[in-house]
Amino acid sequence: MNKRITIKDIAEQAGVSVGTVDRVIHDRGRVSPEVKAKVLEVMEALDFEPNLIASTLAFNRVIKIGVLMPQLHSDPYWDLPLLGMRRAQQSVRHYGIGLLEQMFDLFSPQDFKRSALDLIDQKPAALVFPPIFLKESLELLDHCAEVEVPTILVNTDVEHPQVMSYIGQDSYQSGVLAGKLLSTVMNGSGRVLLLNLDKETTNAKHLMDKEQGLRHFLAQKDQDSFAVLRQDIEDFDNPERLEALLNGLLQQYADIKTVFVSNSRAYKLVEAIQDLSQVHLPILGYDLLPNNLHFLQMGKIDFLINQNANYQGYLAIKNLTDYFIFKKQLPRVQHLPLDIVVAENAAYYLQREQGN
Repeated sequence: MNKRITIKDIAEQAGVSVGTVDRVIHDRGRVSPEVKAKVLEVMEALDFEPNLIASTLAFNRVIKIGVLMPQLHSDPYWDLPLLGMRRAQQSVRHYGIGLLEQMFDLFSPQDFKRSALDLIDQKPAALVFPPIFLKESLELLDHCAEVEVPTILVNTDVEHPQVMSYIGQDSYQSGVLAGKLLSTVMNGSGRVLLLNLDKETTNAKHLMDKEQGLRHFLAQKDQDSFAVLRQDIEDFDNPERLEALLNGLLQQYADIKTVFVSNSRAYKLVEAIQDLSQVHLPILGYDLLPNNLHFLQMGKIDFLINQNANYQGYLAIKNLTDYFIFKKQLPRVQHLPLDIVVAENAAYYLQREQGN
């Protein structure tokens, strides 16, 4: 009868420790090229196929993935990728995959930086985070390079050698799509009001990319007929202030025909202007949050572009499982679809989201 080859058999024949064989199998840790070649030679001679689940559990290994995310419930959008990561971890926990969660204040670059350093001090095998603050994120990636921690980005892509993979939409093309959708309801000319309902907008790369895409499309279509008016509104949680600002803009710019809210907070704009008597302006926003869907069904929001935030988080953990357990190389960019959601197809997308 053929004996089942074990890691111990490989170690004995190669004249090394069981731990060395394990490091060769998982391509982790320091093993000299000569020893690695000897172990691989023995594995091939014995036709050894490692049971990756068994070997992970046998060494009581837990691969801890660092997750740096905004504080839970600080914003409904940012709950979604974290919940997706937790769901994925439950599905791969038998491989020894665990999460090290570290939360930061969504509106504080300083707290982002402090929380990131605290997480890196816990020595995660990899790091997943959204580079919400561009400057601080680049500094974090530099630090990850120094301590050799691979990273996966969600929501926003940043060019850096330490980024192993990005999962999310193409923000620039998302802006192009927004321009195309809005131009169809502007009757050939007019002004798009671009609202960034966020703080630190100029330090948020995904918002800047969306604006560039929007402007590029409208300029290519007809530079003399379309214009973009950008407003960065940090006081978006103050409905009275938001209403007064919008009312003033509509009086000042009579040619405003559509509104583009560059993130998931379109519902905050609608809540603020519900009592205004002005003619309805077509509004485009992002993401299938309950309040956005409510106003979509009421006809107060016309388009939502779904960024699949939950699936971004889910895919990040699944991909890192493939990387650490199955030694798969990850694509540098994994763009998710630009889903256009309107009242008539929202139920389908909700079903799909719940099935992810």
